[in-house]
Amino acid sequence: MTRGRLLRGVALAGSLVLAAAAVPTSVAVAAPSAGRGHTADLQDAALDFGSAAYTTITVTVDGRPMNVRWYKEICYVADPVAAAARQPGGPGGGTTIPNTACGYQSMNVFVPESAFGDQRTPIYFAVNNSGWKASYIRASVTAGTSYDSAKSNVGAALKAGYVFVDVANRSRGLLGADGTYPGKAPAAVVDAKAAVRYLRLNDAAMPGSAERIVINGTSGGGALVSILGASGNSAEYTPYLAAIGAAGVDAKGRSTLRDDVFAVNAYCPITDLGNADVAYEWLYNVLGTRDTTGSDPSPEAAAEIAARFGAYEKSLGLRSPDGSRLTAATMLDTIEQEVVRSAETYLKADPAHTVPPLGGTFEITSGGPGGPPTTKSYVNDWIDVDTATRTVRSVDMAKYLAFVATQATLKTTPAFDAVGVDGNTTSGTETDLFGPSAQRYLNYTEYSWNHNDVAGDGSGLDDTGLTWKQYTTKKSTTVDDQVHLINPMDFVGTSADTAPNWYVRHGTRDRDTAFTVSVNLDRALAADRQVKNLDYRLAWNQPHAGNYDVPEAMAWIADAVRKAGDPLASRHKG
Repeated sequence: MTRGRLLRGVALAGSLVLAAAAVPTSVAVAAPSAGRGHTADLQDAALDFGSAAYTTITVTVDGRPMNVRWYKEICYVADPVAAAARQPGGPGGGTTIPNTACGYQSMNVFVPESAFGDQRTPIYFAVNNSGWKASYIRASVTAGTSYDSAKSNVGAALKAGYVFVDVANRSRGLLGADGTYPGKAPAAVVDAKAAVRYLRLNDAAMPGSAERIVINGTSGGGALVSILGASGNSAEYTPYLAAIGAAGVDAKGRSTLRDDVFAVNAYCPITDLGNADVAYEWLYNVLGTRDTTGSDPSPEAAAEIAARFGAYEKSLGLRSPDGSRLTAATMLDTIEQEVVRSAETYLKADPAHTVPPLGGTFEITSGGPGGPPTTKSYVNDWIDVDTATRTVRSVDMAKYLAFVATQATLKTTPAFDAVGVDGNTTSGTETDLFGPSAQRYLNYTEYSWNHNDVAGDGSGLDDTGLTWKQYTTKKSTTVDDQVHLINPMDFVGTSADTAPNWYVRHGTRDRDTAFTVSVNLDRALAADRQVKNLDYRLAWNQPHAGNYDVPEAMAWIADAVRKAGDPLASRHKG
């Protein structure tokens, strides 16, 4: 897949098919009109914000009561896709949702009392999906709840006077009212863009500034905000936006609104899915980690997938901060340098912070909802720290990767596109994010496509008689377009309007996606002249998680906002 490639043809919810066409990467936005933010049409009139339609609730932040206006479940599109009342997953094998009309395409808007009349304050835009799964509307702010602003990003945002927005979106696993799967890629990105456009449409009527949208997400949500932040105003999404009645698409299918954002706050982004299996197998096989930890059930497959990493990494053309090329040959050293930087940053942040000596133990506490926390001990056999200078002497990368793989068992091979391979018919990986809406899943990587062995699933060489290369060359297929439209690496450095501010974290104990994925994203962003403020780091001793560094992240947001100046001065820029 090449970066910034042209869209051959797209299919949306099985109903919209475009003829092959060369589409420009970025859209020209019409000049805005006073008061509305753009040239209004009848569809946009149906998306007006009801400024009086709120309920006042009271919460407590750091021990102090605060009134919050709650604008409940605003449908941010004119033509939402109806969902089935009973959704797969959840207790008893399913979950009943009350809002079938727009429960996956709506937002909850929470305005703290300090922002009731403030049109300059940032909008903290939170997506809540994990694993690229569909996210039904939720309310992060609830009446009577107490928040600690040092630990809760919700409490911190309210305390700072930001408008807090919970955004629902379609994605994988969503069952439509008609029995299809309308959450296939790029639905999640399209919905997030539609939500941004709703905020821009109503900027003059709403508290907060649509010129200061800060998007936050973790895991699949981290991936979603990464592509949203990278692909601002790309015309490739316009047909999809038109199909759901998003704001700012006129009768001729032209965009009249912007969907770029101010800042991205991404944690452990599960992104670059088209290459995620390759990156994962390379990382956990190059030093024998799978074999060392006894998690190598398919060594031949792992080796075949890993062998593709060198060519992929070279194709990106990335460079390290010193100007040298980032390749498969230098990647391990690069990751080691990031681990060292992570440990030393942690040690220097607080005199009380320590790293156990060689032979000592890491005491790791974990625990999920419904269960008590558990603490396990892991011998430190991989990082040697000079306690006097609080610097790292050395890191044994083979033992470090084995340490990571002992926190949680490594994923299967393939890690992200496993359905249909070796008889697997479950939906435990991201395979069901791709394919036509009438089909449960479709393999989206070359290896899995060519090794699909589930007869009758409509995917792979066995059912189509076509290799991956042959299949994706056909103009009637769209899976490679789907992969492209959710990959920030294809938009960073192009004419798309990439967000100028990025804060990206990936835990040093996170085995859910390869460290190479976030490293590559960082290096690509660093080379993009549109990016003015980039703060990337492997977060010391953190697992696959997010919002564990609330004071640091919120201080970064506040600093970016301060440096950007008055948002009202840029509201009417086209």
